[in-house]
Amino acid sequence: MSEPPGAAVSLAEALPADSPSKPLTAQRVLPLRRPGRWIGTAVALVLVAQIIHGLATNPFYQWDRFRYWFLRPTILDGLVVTLEAAALSAVLGLLGGIVLALARLSGSPVLRAVSWVYTWLFRSIPLIVVLIFLYNFSALYQTLSIGVPFGPAFFTFDESRLATDLTVAVIGLSLNEAAYAAEVVRGGILSVDQGQHEAAAALGLPKTYQFTRVVFPQALRSITPNYVNQLIGLIKGTSLVFYVSLLDLFGSVQTMGSTYPGDIVPLLLVATVWYLILTSAVSVVQFYVERYFARGATRTLPPTPLQKVRGGIGDLRARLRKEAAV
Repeated sequence: MSEPPGAAVSLAEALPADSPSKPLTAQRVLPLRRPGRWIGTAVALVLVAQIIHGLATNPFYQWDRFRYWFLRPTILDGLVVTLEAAALSAVLGLLGGIVLALARLSGSPVLRAVSWVYTWLFRSIPLIVVLIFLYNFSALYQTLSIGVPFGPAFFTFDESRLATDLTVAVIGLSLNEAAYAAEVVRGGILSVDQGQHEAAAALGLPKTYQFTRVVFPQALRSITPNYVNQLIGLIKGTSLVFYVSLLDLFGSVQTMGSTYPGDIVPLLLVATVWYLILTSAVSVVQFYVERYFARGATRTLPPTPLQKVRGGIGDLRARLRKEAAV
């Protein structure tokens, strides 16, 4: 008689009824059959194989031209500009986001209002509009000054001389990034249990010490994954600086595509692969940062990719030994 999947069949139950009873010595568990999983796996493998086959055999992609352009000095110079703009904007945007988040959580209604208006404004305006506006900022204000409002100016300087293409791009990206980072940081601070704030205050710690040593390190566990998503979006957002005359990675690809129209597709593939490399590197850093801040919050740290591979190989060997023993 057949048993339902997952049922345990003992050796004693398999013996005839008139045979002498024997003590239960072993059991064999029949695994559950999962046809849906196998069908889904087969469909996924077929689709992946078709995509790889299409990429490898379609002459339209021109992989020989892809190899030619991938490490060309023009492309690498644009990549350096992308890295520089993204790194500076990420740091300045995070610092600005921390200041805005603290202002939003402060007891001053003026600071809360200013922070809310800034966040609302720059989250509402598209990044390309901000960049183009800043690029033409010198037409509105030819000189900038620092002094008493409606009074004498202490320092005056020419805006057009200071506002280089890279400066405009970094300022625009940083202003936009700070608005989103402010909400990420504020959410991370609010995720810290209120008891931690009370315990730090009960110890008589200064406010600055409470934030830097007690609250913010715990908030980083929540801030890190969310801000890394913003950082990945920032890396991709640097492609817009091409419209303010800064030749980043995408700008270099566009320029070469205009000069060599027959290589547009391989040039776009070059940009795609480089963006994939950059975002993958950021994801790897994110994993180890999250793992670092998980200490003390979880009983066991998340395994690294190498540990996962070793564990999978060990589980496979144990399963094969078990099946061979049966």
